[in-house]
Amino acid sequence: DVQLQASGGGLVQAGGSLRLSCAVSGGTVDAYNVGWFRQAPEKEGEGLRCIVGSISRADGSTKIYDPVKGRFIISKDNGKNTVSLEMNNLISEDTAVYYCAADLEPWKDEVCFFGRITSGYWGHGTLVTVSS
Repeated sequence: DVQLQASGGGLVQAGGSLRLSCAVSGGTVDAYNVGWFRQAPEKEGEGLRCIVGSISRADGSTKIYDPVKGRFIISKDNGKNTVSLEMNNLISEDTAVYYCAADLEPWKDEVCFFGRITSGYWGHGTLVTVSS
């Protein structure tokens, strides 16, 4: 099975930038629709986990969703088999655990999950904390 590992989280001041990376193993990044999701840290295990961006396996097209549209960029590196999430102009509301996930099916627009997730392959999250 494909495995994903998110990294790059940390503490950053409001207005700053951070770049997350999702390393894909057991498969090629081109074979999957890869999404970045986030979940409030105090609600891990019980809160909503919502998509912030995705990249399509069909044509490499990308989508970024509100409320991060215009600030976040998703991209992939086929050579490194990674998908990155560049986060700019960070605000305190961006504080969350960020997850990457892969699926053969496209991720639905603005999809959120609650509780046990049975869609796709998920890695462990990486915590991003934005200080104001």
